[in-house]
Formats: sequence, C-alpha cells, structure tokens
Amino acid sequence: MPRDTLTADRIVRAAIELLDDEGLDGLNMRSLAQRLGSAATAVYWHIKNKDDLVRLASDAVWDEVELPALDTGDWRTAATAHATGVYAMLTRHPWLVQAFGSHLLYGPGQARHNDFGLAVYEKAGFAPADADRAAATTLAFVLGSTLGPAAQVSLNRRLSRSGEGAEQAMADAMASATETARQFPRLRERLGTTAATEYAGAPDDSFAFGLRSVLDGFEARLAAGGA
Repeated sequence: MPRDTLTADRIVRAAIELLDDEGLDGLNMRSLAQRLGSAATAVYWHIKNKDDLVRLASDAVWDEVELPALDTGDWRTAATAHATGVYAMLTRHPWLVQAFGSHLLYGPGQARHNDFGLAVYEKAGFAPADADRAAATTLAFVLGSTLGPAAQVSLNRRLSRSGEGAEQAMADAMASATETARQFPRLRERLGTTAATEYAGAPDDSFAFGLRSVLDGFEARLAAGGA
C-alpha cells in the first residue's frame, strides 16, 4: 500500500485491534504493517515509535466512553454511569490496564474524562482539593477492579502460545489452588457449595457493590460536612 494512503487514524485503529488480539507484547511495527497491507517503514512516516503508538491508541479508546449528562441529572447517577463506562472500556481493552504501569499515557481523550470526574465531585459539593481526591479514589477503584480480568486475558494468551500442554497446566493449577484453599475455613465453605472454576473470580456483582460502597462513603462525608 502506498505511503500516501495511510493515515495516523487508520494506523491507530489497526493498532487497537492488534493490541486487543495480542496484547502489549504482541504489538510491533512489522505486525502492524502487515495488518495495514503496508511496509513498516511507511508506518514510521505517521507514528514515530511504538511508545507513541501505544499512547495514541490508549487515548483513542477513551472516546468509547460516553460522558453522562451532568447538567440534567444528579451527581451520583453521573458518577455511577461514568465509572461503569470506564470499567467496561478497560475490560474490552485489557492491555490498557497494563500500559498504565509501563507507558506515559496522556492526551485529549483521557483528559476529557479526568475533567469530567472533577466536575462530578464538585457538583456533589466537594471543595476542589477533595474533588480531586474523590475522582482519584474512584479511578483507582475502577482500575483495581479490572486487574483480575486483564490478568486472566494475559494468562490465557500466554497459555495458548505454550502449545498442547496449556489446558492440562491450567487444570493442574486449578486443582492445586483448590487444595490450598481447602486449608482455610471460609474458602473451604464456599468451595463446598460452588465449583472451584466458578469461585476462581469475584462474584458477578462485585464491581457494582464496590462502587456503591465508594459512593456511599462520599455521601457520608458530604453529610458530615466533609469532616
């Protein structure tokens, strides 16, 4: 494909698809160029290096999250919708969770959501400094909630590359983990009523429960005058 038919937007979109399929470790300019039907050298005319590509891809996926209407609704409804949307986006793109710890990520997409988070908690009644803290706390909770699913995707990908023994390795690990868990009373009780494979992760409503608890805490602080 001639260089002039490529655009930075097309390259970034292809990079997101590659990252979704292969993760951060699977992203390289040669594989990306193959997806685009181009030469790697042509990609460099638009994107200077891999780090810059990850930054652009990470910022682009923030546009998938719709900003709730804050002017016409209450702050808690907006906070819940926003956090849930960010959680869903991070779950769709688990490589982004890893990228937060390995790349410098910034851009207008992410900044727009950071600004919205501050607006939500200022509307709730927090002073600017406490609005910063509330927004940071909520984001930390959302990121923490996506670590498990992101790690599972990464593990599944690594095991799938390991060959025919991957399925057996997973089964052996689950059996060992189950036996270890049976040594502890509360885990043993749960394993007695739930299959080990089902209990490996948190209950389905853990995110919603945790988010409600965080927002309940914010409301309690506001009711107490921010003390």
